[in-house]
Amino acid sequence: MDSKPATPPAAQPTTKSDDQVTVVGQSNPTSEPQKKKDVRFWLIFLALCVSTFLSALEVTSVSTALPTIVESLQGHDFAWVGSAFTLGSTAFMPMSGGLAEIFGRRPIMLASLLLFAIGSAVCGAAQSMDMLIAGRTIQGIGGGGILTLTDIIVADLVPLAERGPFLGIVGAVWAIASAIGPPIGGAFAESSWRWLFYINLPLAGIAMALVLAFLRLNTPKEPFRQKIARIDWIGNFLVIGSTASAVIALTWAGARYSWSSVQVLAPLIIGLVGLIVALGYEFTFAVEPIIPRELVSNMTSLSGYLATFFHGIVVTAILYFLPVYFQASRGDSPIKSGIDLFGVAFTIAPAAIVTGISTAIFKKYRPQNYLAWVFLLIGTGVLSTLKYDSPKASSIGFQILIGIGAGILYASTTFPVLAPLPVSRNASALALFAFVRTFAGTYGVAIGSSVLQTELGRRLPVEFSTQFPGGSDIAFAAIPFIRGLNEPLRSQVRAAFADALAVLWKVLIGISGMGLLSVLLMKEIEMNTETDDKWAMEQQQKVDAHEKA
Repeated sequence: MDSKPATPPAAQPTTKSDDQVTVVGQSNPTSEPQKKKDVRFWLIFLALCVSTFLSALEVTSVSTALPTIVESLQGHDFAWVGSAFTLGSTAFMPMSGGLAEIFGRRPIMLASLLLFAIGSAVCGAAQSMDMLIAGRTIQGIGGGGILTLTDIIVADLVPLAERGPFLGIVGAVWAIASAIGPPIGGAFAESSWRWLFYINLPLAGIAMALVLAFLRLNTPKEPFRQKIARIDWIGNFLVIGSTASAVIALTWAGARYSWSSVQVLAPLIIGLVGLIVALGYEFTFAVEPIIPRELVSNMTSLSGYLATFFHGIVVTAILYFLPVYFQASRGDSPIKSGIDLFGVAFTIAPAAIVTGISTAIFKKYRPQNYLAWVFLLIGTGVLSTLKYDSPKASSIGFQILIGIGAGILYASTTFPVLAPLPVSRNASALALFAFVRTFAGTYGVAIGSSVLQTELGRRLPVEFSTQFPGGSDIAFAAIPFIRGLNEPLRSQVRAAFADALAVLWKVLIGISGMGLLSVLLMKEIEMNTETDDKWAMEQQQKVDAHEKA
């Protein structure tokens, strides 16, 4: 494949926008996009989709099985089962992008899949809550690497202007896994919850085999010691430590301790200040920063990151706490509550695919972002009207609006992040993108837990709420006991849960409004039609070298 001929400086195209970023002193090797994707490309893409399926299935399947798992292990730390996964994945995401730049994509993807499998095995064999939480943390590290490397590798192989349909497919895979995850989790909860984790082992093995066989991209040739020396140790330490501190605070906030307690404020302040210090170090002193200044120095990329953050909060909170409505307010079993989520899960996939195709055809991304937030505003609004005795058609139909908005954003927020940046910044930009999305999920769970804990404390009948010790997450701890209650107490408890959740949905209306406002900062910038030749497939590079000779 021939490279584009060099254009004289006088004939260079003018800057497409004030937001367009040029990295001074850094090469930006590019190659013409492949006009036809060969079998090897599709096998690589299959490996990425299987890996994405793994990570998404784990995130969504555990939520419906959570009450059963924690009751089996005689624990109370419901929030930590979810937050441990988030802690591991969030802390590792920025580092995974840097490691992929230094060691290459393939070894980091394989390491991520291996860690995910090890964590799954530990969770399946867990005999205590501590062991389960440790396994979830290891799983999270692997899952974070999987999500980050999937985005990076797709960016290596497909130029941004053509990437829409592929991002749509990845989003659809995520949505399908999200759809079948809750009923799978519910089914295992009613039989053997340990297989909810063991099932990941053969899937991880398939993904690793595909990666080993087909994912052969160019790899840096430096000696191992030189690669180790290139790692941004200080930056990674600051990001990981600060993220861990903030996630711990957000996990405790509202569920175990009040937001005003020292147990929450101290780690939260340390974490947020630490992240600011980490950014200052990355922008000023780091030689090979994991978060380069250019990523947030333009308003369009910044707006993309903000939209991603608000999207992560809203969607995570809905997917995490909507099963609570079906189990606590409607009396559904875990597997039934998973099926009841099909309204949102099965609309995300087509919305993501249509969004990706429309972006590739019209070369625009702002209209899709506007439309998505309108759907989420309306969706969360109607969700807040649900009562414990609302018609089932309403509780499922309202989800369609949310699924459309969420699906559009899964496919559309990447474009404003990357459009102003050179392709050489893909890895670091996408690692930060994954970090922001997952870190936002922590806020979604924390906000939801805090709202529910506070509102349930006010609304639940005293004769029921006194059964649960202080510090336990009553939103999940109470669910297994509701069915055994006599009337009218059972209806009172069901109504209390529905009313408490309505407050949460109203909070999400406000956050969706902030997401809509973030689009105002976004400019429509022409998208790259090239990929970074530094990370081309090995065989293709040999062909290019032969043609040039």
